[in-house]
Amino acid sequence: MRFLCDVHITYKLVNQLIFLGFETIHINHILDKWNTSDKDIARYADSNDLIIITKDKDFRNSFFIKGTPKKLIKVNLGNISNQELINSISDNIEAIKKISKASSFLIEMDKGYITFTENKKFGF
Repeated sequence: MRFLCDVHITYKLVNQLIFLGFETIHINHILDKWNTSDKDIARYADSNDLIIITKDKDFRNSFFIKGTPKKLIKVNLGNISNQELINSISDNIEAIKKISKASSFLIEMDKGYITFTENKKFGF
């Protein structure tokens, strides 16, 4: 699995995912950094088979309306500490691995549970 963390995702999560053996980059290291549009982030992620991790609901909307980004983890955990975010991802990493084999999906992380949606509408 390969991840692209959006601007509001902590570098601590990036480092944890790298430690766990996953290729992970932060948007602040590519393209136009924090000025990169959501559309360009999604295009880059789709072109490079990256799973976007974000708190931005616009990516969720784009997933359902436009079918992009193809692979998305939407964090709906509210105002939590960086460590709580790291724990939430780490605690669910095995489930994420299984789901990541789908060609297009959305994982929504809420307190106490995750929701998986496979996007077959766009035929990916």
